[in-house]
Amino acid sequence: MNRRPTMERFREKTLENPEVQAAYDAMAPTFEVKRRMIALRKKAGLTQEQMADKLGTKKSNISRLESLGHSGSPRLSTIEEYARVLGYTTRIAFEPNTIAGVPDARRTG
Repeated sequence: MNRRPTMERFREKTLENPEVQAAYDAMAPTFEVKRRMIALRKKAGLTQEQMADKLGTKKSNISRLESLGHSGSPRLSTIEEYARVLGYTTRIAFEPNTIAGVPDARRTG
C-alpha cells in the first residue's frame, strides 16, 4: 500500500477538523456553481479568452470568476449573463440543509 501523501488523504485529514469542515461546507455551493460554469463553457468548446470576448470583459476576469481558489461568490447577474451567452437560463432551487439526514437546527423555531 502506498503511504505517500495524496491530495485526497490531505483533504480527508484536514476535514477532520470541525471548523475546517464547516468552512468547506459553507463554500460548497459556490464551488458547485463555478464547476458547473466551467463545464458548460468547455462543453461549448470555448476558451476563457473566447468567453471573455463574448461577455465583453477580460480573460483575467473569467479566470478569477471560474477559479476554485478564489472564494468570492459570483453575482447572480454575472451567472445569468454567463449562462445566457452559452444558451442556458438559470434556475435557483431552495433545498433543505441536511447533514447525514438531520435537518439544520438553525432553521427550527
